[in-house]
Amino acid sequence: MSRDARWQTLLELLVERGRLEVEEVAAELGVSAATIRRDFDQLAEQQMLVRTRGGAVVHGVSYELPLRYKTARRATEKQRIAKAVADLVAPGEAVGLTGGTTTTEVARALAVRGDLAAVRGDVASGAPALTVVTNALNIASELAVRPQFKIVVTGGVARAQSYELVGPLADGVLDRITLDLAVLGVVALDVVHGAAAHDEAEAAVNRLLCERAERVVVAADSSKLGRRAFAWICATESVDTLVTDSAAAPETVRGFEEAGVRVVTV
Repeated sequence: MSRDARWQTLLELLVERGRLEVEEVAAELGVSAATIRRDFDQLAEQQMLVRTRGGAVVHGVSYELPLRYKTARRATEKQRIAKAVADLVAPGEAVGLTGGTTTTEVARALAVRGDLAAVRGDVASGAPALTVVTNALNIASELAVRPQFKIVVTGGVARAQSYELVGPLADGVLDRITLDLAVLGVVALDVVHGAAAHDEAEAAVNRLLCERAERVVVAADSSKLGRRAFAWICATESVDTLVTDSAAAPETVRGFEEAGVRVVTV
């Protein structure tokens, strides 16, 4: 197992369990205790965990994995969700994309949609195949090479965990635009408590995207449903469509539908 793969596994286990012991996880991964101690020390230097005597615990109450360590989790489900979300977008629309692994897959699905690629929109004349507004640097970077798309990036301060721009500079751009559709990536979506993120600054930008959009789509795999997180984004009533995977529990789907949300499972 490579170091990067081992680190990803360690961080995912840490999020799941809250605490790891060196000897126990070394046996689980089939490596030496010295290797795990070294991994824990290096991850602690990056402030991704807190070292304890004999192990490690999660870093802080609102712990989240950096985006680069989350890309492989539920990858197949996220790609199916992304294609279904991309199919909801009509040529010529203005689309807002928040940051996150699922919305990054949505951006990639939009980039390869044949009908959009065929539209040789003239961005300079104001007739692009799509206008994409995002606060995610990685999404903007991937789509900027597509000449048929007009890419608008909000201002703000970049968060290392998610590559998202946050803060009042982002607000200044979003206050001056309107969107046909906002696509939200969330860490939690609950019928009663709505959509949420780990970080309050990200949640604030996501909330503005919702407010500026005619339609709101949440792209979330089934592991995010029925969960709560620290920073509130919007109420369930603000969500028009939820696109999730087929592992979503029927009673959970039914709860969202009864709240007025159209649920698409893929």
